[in-house]
Amino acid sequence: MKKQRIRLTLKSYDHQLLDKAVKQIVMAVKRAGSHVVGPVPMPNKRRCFTVLSSPHVDKEAREQFELTTHRRVLDIESPSDATMDALMKLSISSGVDVEIK
Repeated sequence: MKKQRIRLTLKSYDHQLLDKAVKQIVMAVKRAGSHVVGPVPMPNKRRCFTVLSSPHVDKEAREQFELTTHRRVLDIESPSDATMDALMKLSISSGVDVEIK
């Protein structure tokens, strides 16, 4: 018989918001009586952009920007109905994207 499991993938540009959201989820799941595996930090995604700083002259004058996406993975083993209710009632900041599988 296959164990039931919920996998939460959290993404954010700000690692402090992400850690705060992970802490809230872990505390809520433990209060509901389920077992949590994680949070597992995944590799960061870095996107680099190079933009011309002047539109007409000075082709060599450029600015560089970097956008880093931080990710964490949580697994909830054998979740109950109380666990699902606790997850749905959480208010997580808008800077954190949560994906449930």
